[in-house]
Amino acid sequence: MTEIYTTPQEKVQEPVVSPDLAISVRGLSKMFGDEYAVKNLSFDFPRGKIFGLIGPSGCGKTTTVRMLTGIYTPTEGEARVLGIDPRQFSSNTRERIGYMPQLFVLYPDLSVIENLNFSASLYGIGFIRRRKIIRDLLNFVELDPHKYKLARQISGGMQRRLSLAATLIHEPELVFLDEPTAGIDPVLRNKFWEHFRTLSDSGKTLLITTQYVGEAIYCDIVGVMGQGQMIMLDTPEGLRKRALGGEVVDIQTSTPLEWDVAYQIRQIPFVQKNVEIKPDNTLRVTVDEASTAIPHLLDWFKERNIPVESINEYIPPFDDVFIQIIQESGYGQSI
Repeated sequence: MTEIYTTPQEKVQEPVVSPDLAISVRGLSKMFGDEYAVKNLSFDFPRGKIFGLIGPSGCGKTTTVRMLTGIYTPTEGEARVLGIDPRQFSSNTRERIGYMPQLFVLYPDLSVIENLNFSASLYGIGFIRRRKIIRDLLNFVELDPHKYKLARQISGGMQRRLSLAATLIHEPELVFLDEPTAGIDPVLRNKFWEHFRTLSDSGKTLLITTQYVGEAIYCDIVGVMGQGQMIMLDTPEGLRKRALGGEVVDIQTSTPLEWDVAYQIRQIPFVQKNVEIKPDNTLRVTVDEASTAIPHLLDWFKERNIPVESINEYIPPFDDVFIQIIQESGYGQSI
């Protein structure tokens, strides 16, 4: 996989132009007045993957997307999207890109299907081909029963679904989705992510912003933003490990645990300092690697005649990981 660059503090070289990269950014910043909305972002992102930008409202996610789509001109820094500076996108390049903004921008006095027909016509999609694409998209966003309703007559959640369908109608190779699951019920949200994964598996590249921290697990790479800066950039598993200092193992014993057991476990070389006694005789231990630590921990308890009822790797919710990252970064006040 193409190397991912986290944001450095100093100025860096020009963005990388490579056929393997969908996006390359160096020192990208945007100011409104005297305030930085985005400050000094630098990263590379490969094609055919899902990049999730996660953070609280106002942290700079939307501003970043608008710079990458050419809507905003950066105050500082450079970007290459599909190898091209967004400020120099041609009409052909724009046709390779799909962008779904946060706000509903389609025509309120056209019906759902009329909006999709109009969007398809903008990209020169012929009527026969268009019919199948629209039918499939209406089924995907579950709007087929409402296709003759005016856009202004459907709910906000339905408008989000209509916007998503319009964004995907020309089958773009790079898709920017700004809060695509906002206001969508959990069942349909999962369906959306399944479709996003299908798009990625077919070679499409997606950059998706979200405030739903748990959606990070669906992404290949996750960027955590706070106050306009990239706090951390890694795979979901990499973020968990970096936030928690390792992997976590839960050990439940048949007898109550004493604090001296926790102290002794801390002395094992592969155990981090995070050792916690939980209710129901469970010891939660942070280790370097759970798969190699578990057999050694079993032997350790066996040697001391402490009966173990269960021992498993604990996967913390991504909300906990996010909170840990934000707190350690000093951006907790932005939540």
